[in-house]
Amino acid sequence: MTGSTAGPAHDAPADATAPAPPPILCQRNFQALFGGQLISILGERLTYLGLIGLLAEHTHHFADAKSPVLLSILANVMLAPVLLFAPFTGAWVDRWNLRRVLIVSDLLRAGLVMLIPVLYPVSHTAATVYGLVFGLFTCNVFFLPAKSAITPEIVPKSQLLAANALLAAAGIAATASGAPVGGWVVDHWGWRSALMINAATYLVSVISLALIRYRPHAPQGPRPEVSWRGYLREVGEGWGVLRRNPPVWLALTSLAAVWAGGGFLHVAGNEHIQRAASIPGMERVGVLMLALGIGSGLATWWVNTHGRAFPRPALLGGGLLLAGIGLTVFALSTRFAVFAASAFVIGLGAAPSFVLSETLLQEGTEPRQRGRVFSARDFLMRLVFLIAVTAAAWLTEAAGTRVTLVVCAAVTTAAGIAAVAWVRRGPAPAPATGSDASG
Repeated sequence: MTGSTAGPAHDAPADATAPAPPPILCQRNFQALFGGQLISILGERLTYLGLIGLLAEHTHHFADAKSPVLLSILANVMLAPVLLFAPFTGAWVDRWNLRRVLIVSDLLRAGLVMLIPVLYPVSHTAATVYGLVFGLFTCNVFFLPAKSAITPEIVPKSQLLAANALLAAAGIAATASGAPVGGWVVDHWGWRSALMINAATYLVSVISLALIRYRPHAPQGPRPEVSWRGYLREVGEGWGVLRRNPPVWLALTSLAAVWAGGGFLHVAGNEHIQRAASIPGMERVGVLMLALGIGSGLATWWVNTHGRAFPRPALLGGGLLLAGIGLTVFALSTRFAVFAASAFVIGLGAAPSFVLSETLLQEGTEPRQRGRVFSARDFLMRLVFLIAVTAAAWLTEAAGTRVTLVVCAAVTTAAGIAAVAWVRRGPAPAPATGSDASG
């Protein structure tokens, strides 16, 4: 099985006499990865809002009784490729050139996004859109684990948390800028324009990723023979890493709570916002995503600076408790100003789960296993999201958006309590050390 490294192995113990690495943002490889992520995630925010806008047009601004079902189907179509393929694709990602996986995935995503505004007017059916979205998210099954696996191989280990914080910040910055702009684009230029802009951002990402200097190292020993038995054994090795690593379970539990919250907000949150608005549209959703992004950005900065002195379970649990409070306030209000404040608080609480879980998984796995581990992570999180959107669609129809969102807040709070209690279980994951984002 090939792992992939570029230059010296960053997982090796650091030499105390070696010169300090340059600031992370001054390193060409990380600049290219960071730039590609920033641009492509910016476009992805437009895609999400564009698809919601398409369904809003299709259902007369969610006035049709079938709108909760269509929103739930969209979420399920986004998740289906991960649930079907992610448990098995990680072993192949571990064999391939990771940079090549990223580039090919983005090229395919650009083409699929371009086809949505071309084919939907021909059929005028949601089924056409769902088919293309399925292909789009099949590309993600390869892109996401490759991105997570390549990060610890192009930056020094001492800067890994800083790198993950900055990559998270790229997503947050893209949300903060892309969401309000995307909402405006959908409402004024139409969802078709939003999708075409997204396709262009994927192509820009391809150019940026091509600048990464990356060379997979030679395999240690003979490459395993390609066979069903050997392939399934390699898949099982990845799942075994998750089972044997308690800190990884802590990270996955906290991350699962955030994904569950996202599933509830996708169904009940969108309807709650539109029904409270005097004029339905995507601009309000974009502004709320901006507030969410600002909160996440501040929390990401704090985790990578002052938060390094705190135990990771306390950071994860405290963040989830804070998110639970924000969700409760959001559920009980109909005022847009309160929605915005709640989104900011939810962003503050959710950010530690994304940054710390990525770092814990990278630190706890070997290079040759990372593709499988991150594919397993993606599978588990999308399964949680699928369960959440299905439950939210049923509960929203039965009891309304307010009750559904209160249930979501209760689940998030319970996960936060469990993470805080982890501190008393005996050695906890150590606080982060090493250089900050400045290198």
